[in-house]
Amino acid sequence: MIDFETTGSVRGWTVEPWQIAVVEVANCRLTGAGFESWLRIAPDRPFNPHAPGRHARLRHELAGAPSLAGLWPDLSGRWFLNRPLVAHNVGTERGLLRRAAPLHRLGPWVDTLRLVRRYYPHLASAALEDVVVELGLTEQLQRLCPGRVPHDAYYDATACALLLTHFLALPGWEEVTVQGLVDLA
Repeated sequence: MIDFETTGSVRGWTVEPWQIAVVEVANCRLTGAGFESWLRIAPDRPFNPHAPGRHARLRHELAGAPSLAGLWPDLSGRWFLNRPLVAHNVGTERGLLRRAAPLHRLGPWVDTLRLVRRYYPHLASAALEDVVVELGLTEQLQRLCPGRVPHDAYYDATACALLLTHFLALPGWEEVTVQGLVDLA
């Protein structure tokens, strides 16, 4: 599972990630393995005032954080290359990774947002934080991410992982393959 927190859209600026987190699922369970980091943002770089997260309080830390390109050599082999990638609303994560590593073919991609919309169309909201509540995953998520809240990349990646394991535990999903998940979404 991968999640980025971003600056949001600001006229004249490209959307940039300021936090990344990756959480591993294997054999339908969270393994406990993960990675997270702040990402460098120039001190004068504006954020969309509606962008969620605690970026405003972290400006000093973000100015001295590593860049995604700088982290790529360590991240790529362990987390991204030759592995299925999962995100809630794949477009954001896939786009940011394509920009960071345009010569790499990443994926296949599984989109838990599309799974939610297809298999839980009755939910009032398909937003990750709302789905976690609706499916009764909040307590488990808070145990795994104490002190964290939505729009923290590690919290959201873990929420996405719990959501995927929820789907994989449903009756009839025991034999689903990665390609099956890609096709289902």
